[in-house]
Amino acid sequence: MPKRVTPPEAAELLKQGWRYIDVRSIPEYEAGHPEGALNVPLLHMQNGRMIGNPAFGQVMEANFKKDDQVVVGCKMGGRSLQAATLLEAAGFTNVVDVRGGFSGERDPYGRVLVPGWADSGLPVTTTSAPGTTYAELEKKGE
Repeated sequence: MPKRVTPPEAAELLKQGWRYIDVRSIPEYEAGHPEGALNVPLLHMQNGRMIGNPAFGQVMEANFKKDDQVVVGCKMGGRSLQAATLLEAAGFTNVVDVRGGFSGERDPYGRVLVPGWADSGLPVTTTSAPGTTYAELEKKGE
């Protein structure tokens, strides 16, 4: 099971040189993401449904070394935990999952259990630095 941290703890790791991998779909990422995040979707939005991204592992391996320090986040923490588990199974050794993701982890009644990145007042942007979009990262995996 991957180590799990809160968004503020993840922000501290980023200050130490860790990279934030946003595994949400491209439209979710484009609507707002942690500053400096790279987008490698675990699932793609297609015809209003989420479907698996068969190239997820290949794109990660093409862009990151197995010992790179990566923080994995999504919307609420479910996809990122799945992605972090897959990465560890593939041999990645420094993987941390962000509990609460971007929008916060909630109980079945919608109450916030762990505030997300945005609600924690951490830096958010809708622009992407060069080399951080899925289209750019995917090219290295081809």
